[in-house]
Amino acid sequence: MPLGVVVERREIEHRWQQHSWRAVAVIPGAPALEAWRELARGDRFVRWHAATLPLELHRTETEAYRVNLSGKTPSVYVVLRHVEPSERTAGNPIAPFLVTASPYEAEGYLEGEDVVEAAPMPAGLIAWVHAFVQRHHVDEPFIKRKRKRGKGDDGEAKRTAPPRVPQRGAHG
Repeated sequence: MPLGVVVERREIEHRWQQHSWRAVAVIPGAPALEAWRELARGDRFVRWHAATLPLELHRTETEAYRVNLSGKTPSVYVVLRHVEPSERTAGNPIAPFLVTASPYEAEGYLEGEDVVEAAPMPAGLIAWVHAFVQRHHVDEPFIKRKRKRGKGDDGEAKRTAPPRVPQRGAHG
């Protein structure tokens, strides 16, 4: 499903930084864009429809989607990536890179220089993800691994001799 990503630049009072960048919303079914399109402007902020990216759901990720949907506020996680000056649109130093409904996938992007933001998931999108989970989720029973205790083929515990320690003075 194509999702429009709404990015906000907000002026902040910080010693080393003039603005903060956040993904504040997604727009299900948004059209593709060539360049950022301004949506709103206020005293200290500007919001743009910055990109339209595909939200892909995978059958192997249904447990992650269930975790997301069971939270207080289901989210779409938006990965924002810093871009080189030659690749900037509207002069902005970041660009939406990925959208996902999996908190586990989003967590993997936190280890680099990317910025991961959680935007609220609209009600229609919640229903769509929920229907996907119901259609494809398979509960996998938890199987506790049993420790192997060095048993032989007959089930009896193997007896091992203590390691041999060379005696001092025997050979030099």
